[in-house]
Amino acid sequence: MVNRVEDNDQAFMKMALREAVKARGRTSPNPLVGAVIVRDGEVVGRGYHKRAGTPHAEVNAIRNAGDKTRGAEIYVTLEPCNHQGRTPPCTEAVLEAGLRRVVIGMPDPNPGVTGGGAAYLQSRGLTVAGGVLEDECRKINRPFIKLVTEGRPWVIMKAGLSLDGRIAAVDGRPGWITNERSRRFTHRLRDQADAILVGIGTALNDNPSLTTRLPGASHQDPLRVVLDSSLRLPPAARMLTQQSTAGTLIFCAAGAEAGRKGSLMAAGAEIVELPAAGQGQADLHLMLRELGRRGISSLLVEGGSKIHASFLSQGLVDQANLFYGPLFMGGDAVPLAGPLRLSSVDEAPRLREIKCRRFDNDVMIEGIF
Repeated sequence: MVNRVEDNDQAFMKMALREAVKARGRTSPNPLVGAVIVRDGEVVGRGYHKRAGTPHAEVNAIRNAGDKTRGAEIYVTLEPCNHQGRTPPCTEAVLEAGLRRVVIGMPDPNPGVTGGGAAYLQSRGLTVAGGVLEDECRKINRPFIKLVTEGRPWVIMKAGLSLDGRIAAVDGRPGWITNERSRRFTHRLRDQADAILVGIGTALNDNPSLTTRLPGASHQDPLRVVLDSSLRLPPAARMLTQQSTAGTLIFCAAGAEAGRKGSLMAAGAEIVELPAAGQGQADLHLMLRELGRRGISSLLVEGGSKIHASFLSQGLVDQANLFYGPLFMGGDAVPLAGPLRLSSVDEAPRLREIKCRRFDNDVMIEGIF
């Protein structure tokens, strides 16, 4: 890819990034992509990919620009596709629009198509520049990159906890640790995730709905996923009896009791059996691959303590969003994660790219592993 970067390229790519994130949580299993068209230094068209199966960002920006595309430049956060999928190749739309220069944020990470779009446009005489704000373009598409390169979703560990790291009182009964502003933000995380997962302990203790509750009608519920090796979830559980646009998927151990399976399926749940990975625990690697096969690119893990420990100890968590309320609950309360069996501090999972945000008296720490 030619890399002739010009003075204003970063400024226009930032505009394309702002377009891309407008569809956060709506494009899976496709990436977030934004595009702007510039002619004589002026933005004449904007567009973003809104949902899988709909026109891509380049096409929407070209349509928005109308008859002003001839001789213009297009800035796009991801390399234009050069293959026929659910929509035609974007490279052909770029050529038909008469654009003279294409500035790309990041190459397409899909192993089967990397470099194809840029090389094709260059071969047709267009000037192509790449790598403009590439790190920023990659960050907004971490779930997509994980899905196409590893076949499994980006895993986000989310929890509300006390200052001493406890997520529930000793009796395990539900109660609010964080405030309303923190909880509202967690629903934004749900709105942007493809799926949300809890263990059977959390499902039985809290009887959660695992839905997105935000003002307005534009939010969406994630697929609900429950790890329930012996199918203890009752068919009358809230997640199975409520009105929701999303389904409930239960992963159980092989050979789970047929009667329980039938009752849960009759209540609307989908059941998938998983082989045990040891000590009777479900094989989380196989579970994540199954979710990836279904096009799930982001998974929000909301506990409980054993689930968090399992994901952490197996190195399966990519990101953490931890909401700390200003209280202490003591050593007899339920910890964020069960035993990790570390032999030294050096083995502890450690966050980087730390961000902190306050919600009144609560503090959220976000980072990636």
